[in-house]
Amino acid sequence: QLQLVESGGGLVQPGGSLRLSCQASGFSSDYNTIGWFRQAPGKEREAVSCMRRRGGLTYYPGSVKGRFTISRDNAKNTWYLQMDNLGPEDTGVYYCAASVRSLILTTIGRPNEYDYWGQGTQVTVSS
Repeated sequence: QLQLVESGGGLVQPGGSLRLSCQASGFSSDYNTIGWFRQAPGKEREAVSCMRRRGGLTYYPGSVKGRFTISRDNAKNTWYLQMDNLGPEDTGVYYCAASVRSLILTTIGRPNEYDYWGQGTQVTVSS
C-alpha cells in the first residue's frame, strides 16, 4: 500500500506562485504514473499535470500549459507541482495521485485510472 502526503498549499495573490510537494511512502516501487489533480467547489476533479514516473510522457491540459510544471525526484519518492502566474480560476483542493499502471496519453488525465490519493491541500488565489 502506498501513502501520499501533499504539502505546500496556501493563499496566494493573482500572478503569484506556489510549489506543491507530494511525498510517497510504503511500497515505493508500486506505482508507475504520478499526477496532480484539483477540484473546485461544485466541479469535477480534473487533471492539471501528470507524468510517467520513469519519463516518456508528460501531460498538461490547455488551462495550465505554460504555467504549471510537474517534476519528480525518484530517489526521494517525491514529486512536485510548480505553479506560476496563478489566477482565481486555479483555486481548489489539489490532490496528488499515483497509478500502478504506465498510463498512455488517452488515459493519463483520468482520475479513475489512479489507485492512490493524498488527502488534498487547499490552494486559494485571491487578492
